[in-house]
Amino acid sequence: MALSLTFHVLISVLVHLSLVSTEKHSHHHHASHTLHPHTPSPNQQLQQAYHALQAWKKVIYSDPKNLTADWVGPSVCSYTGIFCAPSPSDPNTLVVAGIDLNHGDIAGFLPEAIGLLSDLALIHLNSNRFCGILPSSLANLSLLYELDLSNNRFVGPFPDVVLSLPSLKYLDLRYNEFEGPLPPKLFSNPLDAIFVNNNRLTSLIPRDFTGTTASVVVFANNDFSGCLPPTIARFADTLEELLLINSSLSGCLPPEVGYLYKLRVLDVSYNSLVGPVPYSLAGLGHLEQLNLEHNMFTGTVPLGVCVLPSLLNLTFSYNYISEEEGICKNLTSRGIAVDDRYNCLPDKPLQWSQKVCDAVLDHPIDCYDHECSAMAPLVAPSTAGPSIAPGPSDT
Repeated sequence: MALSLTFHVLISVLVHLSLVSTEKHSHHHHASHTLHPHTPSPNQQLQQAYHALQAWKKVIYSDPKNLTADWVGPSVCSYTGIFCAPSPSDPNTLVVAGIDLNHGDIAGFLPEAIGLLSDLALIHLNSNRFCGILPSSLANLSLLYELDLSNNRFVGPFPDVVLSLPSLKYLDLRYNEFEGPLPPKLFSNPLDAIFVNNNRLTSLIPRDFTGTTASVVVFANNDFSGCLPPTIARFADTLEELLLINSSLSGCLPPEVGYLYKLRVLDVSYNSLVGPVPYSLAGLGHLEQLNLEHNMFTGTVPLGVCVLPSLLNLTFSYNYISEEEGICKNLTSRGIAVDDRYNCLPDKPLQWSQKVCDAVLDHPIDCYDHECSAMAPLVAPSTAGPSIAPGPSDT
């Protein structure tokens, strides 16, 4: 992915802090641990950081790798996982600018005192056992550029506090237990990456998208409902990856998805989408991966999709597609990986039986004549699939 998180971003952001730079970046990389500075002379910011980190240590209940064992004494810049850099307001003053405790398997929660770390640019807490709700004091972290809380046990409604962080560009909340609706404001903030997949989020995807700067948006594996709103087109100028896997979506895929001209990855698999594959997808000239599997799509694979110049992988298995146009019948000749199993394609192996195809195709969906709420699928593939023995088409 364009934003595969590596620790290189730490060096990048800390350098920006030291240069008082306001330049904004859309790609993220990890840095090495070689940035630890020498122990600084005491200053007010480091004293505040000391109090915050000691308060945090007191609510860490399990640290099997002993990452916080050396969090002792006022020399916080020598603590494991703590990184210091010159203050953007005073290059002669060191401050705590980054925290990286990724893959620490640490159990505990985030105390209100974390708000004292007001110079933080990065927080990386991926793959721990932190729990509870996010403290409101996070709103004090006005320089926070990257927040990765993925793969923990945080709970509660979507943490609105993250929407008040003016410098935040990278938000990763995936693999937690946040629940309830997504706030529309999430998509009006100037974020570059939004990962909210694998939570317990529900309700509709917000319809009033006002535009976003995000290049990657991952909604997957939540319990949303309803349709993908046509206002998704407002992501067009920046969005490169859109993943909506297993998000309980229904209705038709709006043709406005085809306006996302920068898309490289589009994955709407494992939903209950109906109707034809929009021909507008032929406008996605940069698209490399298109995954439509496990839905209720019918009709034709549009020729314009099959001739996309950058296409590498097309998956539309477990649908009810009944026709492939032109070169679509032999995409492997172009070196494109294709999975077309379990559709209603004549003369292709491993298709649904004629009986199943007739039952679905006798009730065509016209996406222009149906409101989103009225376009529920007749039979979900997850229901039809197990009752039909895999095998060649039964004509």
